Amino acid sequence: MTETRAAEIRTVGILGAGKLGTVLARLAVEAGYRVLVAGSSDPSRISLTLEVLSPGAEATTADAVARESDIVILALPLGKHTTLSTESLHGTTVIDAMNYWWEVDGARDNVAPPEISTTEVVARHLDGARVVKGFNHMGYHDVDERGLPSGSAGRRAIAIAGDDAAAVDAASALIDALGFDPVAIGDLATGRNLEPGTPAFGANVPADELLALVEMATADA
Repeated sequence: MTETRAAEIRTVGILGAGKLGTVLARLAVEAGYRVLVAGSSDPSRISLTLEVLSPGAEATTADAVARESDIVILALPLGKHTTLSTESLHGTTVIDAMNYWWEVDGARDNVAPPEISTTEVVARHLDGARVVKGFNHMGYHDVDERGLPSGSAGRRAIAIAGDDAAAVDAASALIDALGFDPVAIGDLATGRNLEPGTPAFGANVPADELLALVEMATADA
């Protein structure tokens, strides 16, 4: 696919039909996007789940998500990133919403070296994709509380980290449309300040408070 700009997002693809994936799918449908969702197996196995939790979202295959979406969200277990097709996602704006969990992924060294952020590892695998980090620090249950229109008092923020300015802009537009204030915090390496164990992880706060939490992690580094 060609470079995605913010105004060109019409179809949102989500790889992963778990708790976060279905919440984001519902919010994206409500925001007026066409939404495609792929699980780990036959689309028919998630059709009923989407019908109940994300009405309006379409169950499909990972290949169709990659082929037809203007922006793709990764809502899979982190260790599954190596199963993603580098070729099919080449040139696509990809939002990595995944986190490392030892209960699911095993020893971190088996998934991502400790000296770099997990999203940098994902970006290396998806060579040629425009990868940003986002939607990872706020719990799915907090995301599910629904966002607010732009400019609303108390609107909560979602942080983004990325090396590609156009991809950050596109991700920001999606986050805004879903009802949250997008907060760009820096490059992909800076995304480590959004990972589990950092002050910002779990944050469900307005933009100024989120930035303060990110800065705390930077000061402690």
